[in-house]
Amino acid sequence: MDPQTKLEIEAAAFRRMRRHLLEDRTDVQNIDMMNLTGFCRNCLSRWVQEAANERGIEMDKAAGREWFYGMPFGDWRDKYQTDANLEKQAQFQKSFADNVTSKK
Repeated sequence: MDPQTKLEIEAAAFRRMRRHLLEDRTDVQNIDMMNLTGFCRNCLSRWVQEAANERGIEMDKAAGREWFYGMPFGDWRDKYQTDANLEKQAQFQKSFADNVTSKK
């Protein structure tokens, strides 16, 4: 596979994943994604921001989130995000602590 075709396939897969997370599975909360996979929509928006910055394109956190979500993050949060219960918060804290410990 030539490099351009590979790039186009990877980009298409990313666009499909983004559409899936933003349109098909708005019921899945970011904290659930973090607890299960170690990343969420906000991580993806940060990775977009970092990739833009690495290429000399100025993009801050809010702009990265708006690019990824297709709307200001506050609008997304108000429309789709629910409060995480104590169990989910505890699981996140444990997962985060385990992740930090395993990187040392």
